[in-house]
Amino acid sequence: MPTINWLKKEFYYGYSSGNILSLIPDRRRRNDEQKSGGSYRRVFYRAILPHITTKSVVLELGPGSGSWSRAILKYIPNGKLLTVDFQNVTEWLQPQNYQGRLECYQVNDRTFSCIEDNSIDFFWSFGVLCHNNIEHIQEILAHALPKIKPQGFACHQYGDWNKLEIFGWKKGGVPLNFKETSDDEIWWPRNSKSTMKQIAEDIGWSVIDGDLGLLKRDGIILLQRPQ
Repeated sequence: MPTINWLKKEFYYGYSSGNILSLIPDRRRRNDEQKSGGSYRRVFYRAILPHITTKSVVLELGPGSGSWSRAILKYIPNGKLLTVDFQNVTEWLQPQNYQGRLECYQVNDRTFSCIEDNSIDFFWSFGVLCHNNIEHIQEILAHALPKIKPQGFACHQYGDWNKLEIFGWKKGGVPLNFKETSDDEIWWPRNSKSTMKQIAEDIGWSVIDGDLGLLKRDGIILLQRPQ
């Protein structure tokens, strides 16, 4: 099921995770946090903020309606955010309001051909890799690697079935019958920390941490492009 065509149809409306940085989560964010088992505000301050500066050039994959995008833009006043999505996100993100600091690219593949090589300080995604089969994640990480500056970082949320089993399928919002269904027919394909580490290393990434431990249901991997 997690084909490009499925992803285009499924997220046409622009998924929102609410206000990422607010001290008190809004209803949308609170619902998501209950399913993922963690604080999105904490994720931002632990997974994103340590790896960006006010001048960083950040690449975000699958911004949807821009929950994480707006949080990132607040902390890169002299930098730039580039977003890549199968949807046209300009109506939601409104790049015209950011004086050239936000560029949104609508794409039809996973090649990142719209992004210059060696131009990105930090590569981020949330709610994207969890909907991609392993071979598609390999494709994303492989094509993205040359876009990152040497010593630049990448951080991605992904689905971890081992953690999901412990956390609880119902609590995590993932149908239990997915266990008996192939990855091509479900929207939460099989994955794990060990798998993510292996494919990233095989591609050429340095794995700083296979899972930052910020979510009880999912993993968040921290990668770095070698010198």
